[in-house]
Amino acid sequence: MNKFNSLKTSVTNKILTICFNKPEKMNTFSGELLKEIFEALDIAETDDAIRAVIFTGSGKAFCAGADLSSGEDTFDMTDKKNSSGVKRDTGGILTLRLFNFKKPLIAAINGAAVGVGVTMTLPMDVRICSEKAKFGFVFAKRGIVPEACSSWFLPKIVGISNALQWC
Repeated sequence: MNKFNSLKTSVTNKILTICFNKPEKMNTFSGELLKEIFEALDIAETDDAIRAVIFTGSGKAFCAGADLSSGEDTFDMTDKKNSSGVKRDTGGILTLRLFNFKKPLIAAINGAAVGVGVTMTLPMDVRICSEKAKFGFVFAKRGIVPEACSSWFLPKIVGISNALQWC
């Protein structure tokens, strides 16, 4: 199944493991990664032999947030409309896809999970963390509001007080 550039995938015991595979970039989130995650999820959703999906990262990070290497164009929302015509951030597009996924999703967080790297885990069913896991809700430090539906998901998981403190 592994036909991807940014992902490694494998199926064992009816579980698809999706591993972010750009360790030299700390598995940063890009348009290519989003597209490949969607392709892998589409395959998993239609394959009855796959019963659950695990997300993890290669190297020392789970996902260190958005790939900022394209500078100001990183957050250009010009072409990011969904079928309803509403503009969404790419993290939000991913989060809603994960929320609507029909099989169990597990985040195996093995290192840094920052920005979209942590918010993508919020709609998942289970989050398992190694002792090396670190989380960063860095939106306020960047002068932006929490993205990827995290202002809705995070309080439901950790409570409003913790969510406000973390953000």
